[in-house]
Amino acid sequence: MVFVLVFVGVFIVIAVPLIALGSAQSSKRVLASLDSALATEAPSMREQIVNLRKDSSFSSIPWLNRRMLKVQLAPYLQRLLSQANVKWSAGRLIVVCLVCFAVPAYGVYMQFGTGLIALAVGIPVGLLPFFWVLFMRSRRFEKFEEGLPEAIDLMVSALRAGHSLVAAMGLVSRESPAPVGPEFKACFEEQNYGLEMKTALENMQIRIPLQDLKIVATAIMIQKESGGNLAEVLDKTSHVIRERFRLKRQVRTHTAQGRMTGWVLTFLPFALAVLLYIVNPDLMSVLWHKPMGIKLIWAAIGLTIVGGLVIRQIVNLDI
Repeated sequence: MVFVLVFVGVFIVIAVPLIALGSAQSSKRVLASLDSALATEAPSMREQIVNLRKDSSFSSIPWLNRRMLKVQLAPYLQRLLSQANVKWSAGRLIVVCLVCFAVPAYGVYMQFGTGLIALAVGIPVGLLPFFWVLFMRSRRFEKFEEGLPEAIDLMVSALRAGHSLVAAMGLVSRESPAPVGPEFKACFEEQNYGLEMKTALENMQIRIPLQDLKIVATAIMIQKESGGNLAEVLDKTSHVIRERFRLKRQVRTHTAQGRMTGWVLTFLPFALAVLLYIVNPDLMSVLWHKPMGIKLIWAAIGLTIVGGLVIRQIVNLDI
């Protein structure tokens, strides 16, 4: 176990500077290319550039990229990073998770000499970057949900003024703040490059997998196939989205106590174990020095996770 942790630590010390150096050089090349390509653009438009090129690279380290291309987890992580608008690669996320795992696990192992405690500390800390990406993704989706009704109202105004649907989407891409504006700009640019409206909307739903956006895309596609007043359809769609958003906030208010109870019951056993170890280390050390104690620890961790998931399933209502 010690040799494995030492190897991981040496790998981290060598790999992380190489990744940072490669990323810095790549960023300089990209910025130089953009400056030369956008020499005639206004400065206010440079922040809205959308990159439509497909990049299959998951890491700046060649051998790590080859390994990750063979693993189905890498595209999932890259999609999460893109949805969270985090400018990392999947390989960098994995390396950061390994760093966060190895450093505290190695320190705990050197202090207590027990692999179980090292894993119990290292695994949660190692998952912190992944949970941070999920948190940033959730915040971005919430901002998109808040700004979507205003974007639809802007489209309705443009349609009633005589503009086409594509022109209305271009207006939303220019006038709406992030993340609504950049996502509609990507959809608008995909249509300009020759994609069909249905394909462009499906791609935007992949980037932003929200029920409200699916409602908008479905309304647009139904109107294109069957005809009708698109402005009126989108106006009613905006009203439905606002009512769903209001109801969702009301439900979150009523379930706040249940969600807080779930967090408290999930982390209370771990906090209590740390306090008991501080008060009486000899009594708590029996748990990881005896086979029965190790089994009890794993059983407690498993039951705590199951209980937290059950409470989360109860308080999370699908609206």
